[in-house]
Amino acid sequence: MRGSPEGKPRWYARVKDRGPELPVHRVPRGFSDRFALGFTRLLRWCADTFFARRYGHRAIVLETVAAVPGMVGGTLTHLRCLRRMEDDKGWIRTLMEEAENERMHLMTFVAIAKPSGFERLVIIVVQWFFYVGFFLLYVVSPRTAHRVVGYFEEEAVISYTAYLEEIDSGRSPDKPAPNIAKHYWKLPANATLRDVVIAVRADEAHHRDVNHGFASELAEEQIDRARIAPYPPHADETEVPARRRSK
Repeated sequence: MRGSPEGKPRWYARVKDRGPELPVHRVPRGFSDRFALGFTRLLRWCADTFFARRYGHRAIVLETVAAVPGMVGGTLTHLRCLRRMEDDKGWIRTLMEEAENERMHLMTFVAIAKPSGFERLVIIVVQWFFYVGFFLLYVVSPRTAHRVVGYFEEEAVISYTAYLEEIDSGRSPDKPAPNIAKHYWKLPANATLRDVVIAVRADEAHHRDVNHGFASELAEEQIDRARIAPYPPHADETEVPARRRSK
């Protein structure tokens, strides 16, 4: 794929200046949506209390959790389609791709902000609690589960926008992008942390709109697919080639 004159991928030019537009909010309708929003705000409060402005470490823990819904939703949708012998309408591939994408976010931020032993313990505990809870929620109400993810991603966009502001103000160093990020998002050799955060934020904005769309589809509401945020292209292979890994 050809890049822009500055060496950036074409998608980068479409999203890099959309900061004010990216943090959008879906107004809740009914108990299911309000429950999803309330649950999300509770988790946001916990993240703000525990991590404050340590955005790199916040990303590591939250991306561990964020990689769970796609895997749970994809698995349960797969099993439901097998039982009913029906088509999945592309949901399974989309959800599994979301899970893989969130895992790559995690691996990227692990290379940027080394997690402490305590943070690794928090990840193990939080992941198991969230996995069990989200699994049960998806069994009871897939619509609410997808709405939760939609609101999660709204908060993720806000957090990464704040991270960008920290970098732009000089309060957080704009480190060179790790090789895994340059390979996965097809970034130029001179890419920095700022480029990575923009790419991650674009991913989260896309997941936000897709999951809100899934929830609305299950609620039999009208969906405007043209308003889904663009999804950056990613490498076909997530493993960094040996020649780039050694650099």
